[in-house]
Amino acid sequence: MDLTPNPRRDQDGATTPPSDHTPRADEGPAHEPTRDLGPIWQAPPPSYAAAPVPPAGERRPRRLGLAAAVVATSVLAGAAAGVGGAAAWDEWGPEDTTSTSVTPAGTSQVSDSSAAPSAPAPDGSVQAAAEAVLPSVVRLNVRGSEEAGSGSGIILSEDGTILTNHHVVEPALDGGTISIDFADGSHAVAEVLGSDPLTDTAVIQAQDVSGLVPATLGSSGGLRVGQDVVAIGSPFGLDATVTSGIVSALDRPVDVGRDAEGNATVYPAVQTDAAINPGNSGGPLIDLAGRVVGINSSIRTAGGASPFGGGGAGSIGLGFAIPIDEVMPIVEQMIAGETPTHARLGISVSDVGAAAPGADGEIPVTDGALVRTIGEGSTAADAGLEEGDVITRIDDVLVTSADSLVATIRSYRPGDEVEVAYERDGEEQVVTLVLDSDAEES
Repeated sequence: MDLTPNPRRDQDGATTPPSDHTPRADEGPAHEPTRDLGPIWQAPPPSYAAAPVPPAGERRPRRLGLAAAVVATSVLAGAAAGVGGAAAWDEWGPEDTTSTSVTPAGTSQVSDSSAAPSAPAPDGSVQAAAEAVLPSVVRLNVRGSEEAGSGSGIILSEDGTILTNHHVVEPALDGGTISIDFADGSHAVAEVLGSDPLTDTAVIQAQDVSGLVPATLGSSGGLRVGQDVVAIGSPFGLDATVTSGIVSALDRPVDVGRDAEGNATVYPAVQTDAAINPGNSGGPLIDLAGRVVGINSSIRTAGGASPFGGGGAGSIGLGFAIPIDEVMPIVEQMIAGETPTHARLGISVSDVGAAAPGADGEIPVTDGALVRTIGEGSTAADAGLEEGDVITRIDDVLVTSADSLVATIRSYRPGDEVEVAYERDGEEQVVTLVLDSDAEES
């Protein structure tokens, strides 16, 4: 399994090891990744496959090439595998020209099931949940100046407000186009209302539509590990695809990359083993009541996976969704035409790093987020935090790494009051502070 965090990609999809990242002046050494808890992250540009131009006289493919729409911890875009070839041998195998007389021992009976009405889907079943939400899920076809790909979206209003991922619509932000395929077979064009790379969310508006079926939003706060969930979207461009699984973990810190300035996109993800593949990005993760509890956004891939879908780049049962509770305030800001704001401590941090046992045989504490710099006038500075402190807890959430702290702070809103536990000189201290807002930056 590829456990390398924060791969960066070139336009052709090749990954570059994170060691190529040059730390900022306020970061630690290159081998100690630092997270800046101001505007903390941005998703890396997805590897959309370049849209090929067919030679003269050749038919253009009916669909765009492949849905390169899922950013992963090993970020990838997939090429669709062949479908249906395995069943052809019986029809096209060697012809037997020998004349034989065969007396059938019996004849299979054919039942005409179309004559009997179908029973309604049982409440609480995957079938019932899918039937409730499928009309509210769309396929997005995105084209930029040099890139084309597809993803998924969630209808929020009857007049065409649609929620998706930032990395899905990113190619269209600079003069590109977005078209929508609805569940009933109709189509529309869309424009971007707002996009937030720090939470990998975006809102688009379909043009000249009405009477759509909005999805029902649930609460990610009520999810439990082992609970049944369903993912819906357009993996590899196959729209209206339904997969099911369970919640495998909650509040899983997922870092899907960083930009040239070192800002990272980290969120406290809902982990699921429901099959999620490139093209599922922006689609809903729902509970069995048909309520949206997350936005499918990223997957973990096996080692050696090709960014174009080969070598195990499909689902290996490690998919991640952005919790709906934690992004809806930002979604509402984008719908209102406002610039999204995010909570911040005003510090930069890195992982504590591995430590060897001491002379007494005890292993020093290595979990937590090491404070590297403190912003002047920040809430952390006012609360008395210092460089070298190790933050170990925010309220009742344990902090195990820099990513863990970033993801936890990302789940709050500016102005929220939190309790911060940290270690200084081997002693635990606790302070209560009010989180800053990145809107206050000049």
